Amino acid sequence: MAAIQQLLSGALGAPCSLQSQLAGDAVPSRSHAKPSRAALTRSVSSQQQGSASASASASLSAAAPAASSHAGRRGKSLRCRAQAAGGEAAPSPNQQKLQGEVLGQLRRILDPDLGADIVSCGFIKELTIDEGEGAVSFNMELTTPACPVKDSFESQAREYVGSLPWVKSVSLKMTAQPPKPLVAEEVPRGLQKVANIIAVSSCKGGVGKSTVAVNLAYALHGMGAKVGIFDADIYGPSLPTMVSPDLRVLRMDAETREISPTEYLGVKLVSFGFAGQGSAIMRGPMVSGVINQLLTTTDWGELDYLVIDMPPGTGDIQLTLCQVVPLTAAVIVTTPQKLAFIDVAKGVRMFSKLKVPCVAVVENMAFFEAEGKRFFPFGKGSGSEVVAQFGIPHLFELPIRPELSAAGDSGQPEVVEDPQGLVGRTFSDVGACVVQQCAKLRQQVATAVLYDETLRALRVKLPGSDEEFFLHPATVRRNDRSAQSIDEWTGEQKLQYSDINDDIIPESVRPMGNYAVAIVWPDGFSQVAPFDQLEEMERIVDVEGRREAVAACEQKNGAGAADVAPAAAVQSELASKGAKSSAATSAAAQILAHARTLKE
Repeated sequence: MAAIQQLLSGALGAPCSLQSQLAGDAVPSRSHAKPSRAALTRSVSSQQQGSASASASASLSAAAPAASSHAGRRGKSLRCRAQAAGGEAAPSPNQQKLQGEVLGQLRRILDPDLGADIVSCGFIKELTIDEGEGAVSFNMELTTPACPVKDSFESQAREYVGSLPWVKSVSLKMTAQPPKPLVAEEVPRGLQKVANIIAVSSCKGGVGKSTVAVNLAYALHGMGAKVGIFDADIYGPSLPTMVSPDLRVLRMDAETREISPTEYLGVKLVSFGFAGQGSAIMRGPMVSGVINQLLTTTDWGELDYLVIDMPPGTGDIQLTLCQVVPLTAAVIVTTPQKLAFIDVAKGVRMFSKLKVPCVAVVENMAFFEAEGKRFFPFGKGSGSEVVAQFGIPHLFELPIRPELSAAGDSGQPEVVEDPQGLVGRTFSDVGACVVQQCAKLRQQVATAVLYDETLRALRVKLPGSDEEFFLHPATVRRNDRSAQSIDEWTGEQKLQYSDINDDIIPESVRPMGNYAVAIVWPDGFSQVAPFDQLEEMERIVDVEGRREAVAACEQKNGAGAADVAPAAAVQSELASKGAKSSAATSAAAQILAHARTLKE
């Protein structure tokens, strides 16, 4: 106890160790250790919407491309060059024809999750055609090297392009974009090159959560991803037992005061157990501060996935982890017993409230095999009940195997020991599931709210929902609930209806994690609009009528006229077309008016 108190108060510390880091900096207070999720995302990214969508693009290994906004930007990456002795020449009509044939063949390859071809997804880069040699070369760029179907993509691309009668050789290079979070701003500096953060949680001790976290991390690494593991259990860190790095102490840069993780078999590792103090004996607020400091001041570098081994429970420590970093998804670990389900359910509800999607359930110690049969000593149903009750899409069962336990004790993960065994194959399936689900989530978040130029409205399709609806920009702006619009003490509305022009349009719309978007308006105001709030706003009813009215207004008054006075012009056009007189529109208007009256 005395040693740990000295560690936190500054009495310990070789200048290049974690002890020095904790000694030189005061442990963050409770308020600093637990910033609100909104505070983390209050600042708005400086990227344009198209770039934000493009950064989320992927196949199963990434989210959808800039499908929402700027398709022309993707076209710039496709080049058809003439190979001439004097250098590159402008593509001839015949070269453009050949390029179209190549891209046409590549469009036959569909992303099974996104339902789009790889050309539309923006995966094809640096396309080069040598007419004389009949040679075609290009890159296929994914946003993670752990794409489960990358081999299939590569073989299909070679086959389809090679089937063209004039093609004699195909050179294809599979690449991946540098890891990058969907929203880098306000993310701690050490995590700004981490693409996905995965929480492995059970909310109950002794169910094998650390075993799952470590083996999942090494399974992802085996798929080609850059991976790190953060052991968030300060009271009983497991990572030092389960892996065997040569360097078993964390180091700190004396100038930048950033912690350098240790490493084992290519996976970066951080645990309080590598701080030279073993497990901790301290109160909750102090533990939250240590976790915050270990996680956010570590220089993780470029990672496709950072796996966090969550401690048991749903208290202060867990909330700190969920709020201080933007978690991409969670994997839930349970055992077959009913008692395990009760605690796991609490954790799933916690993640739900914090807008962190749970993408898979791993039921550990589900069965053992003997004499060609499967036996279930702890019963059945806990994992299936979690899946059924909370709608988590995937369930994986791990057997009782002495080898799995022995591997954890020996410091050599089972996935590394026997990657082709039953346990190794199961964790490979879990890894593929995590990659796929993270890709879908990033795509859904990146395209959840977009500005539709043809409609002069915000298109909303929230993650996890098939419903699409449209909102008037002025409606969204008037419904801001920040301190600039509503008095936090009295609840009085400071932003008046007349303060917002009906013609207002957003300058940019960008995702802010799994729960909100940031909208920048012409007056410079940055509005954080939670998805739940957008869902409750008054919607545009006659969508097609409005679209036709906007088009007619621009055609009548010239391109860009609707940008000057879209509200009045579109309203006039709607009236002239009699759109408002239709029975359906009238009934909808009456319903909305009645709803507004009730709300007032």
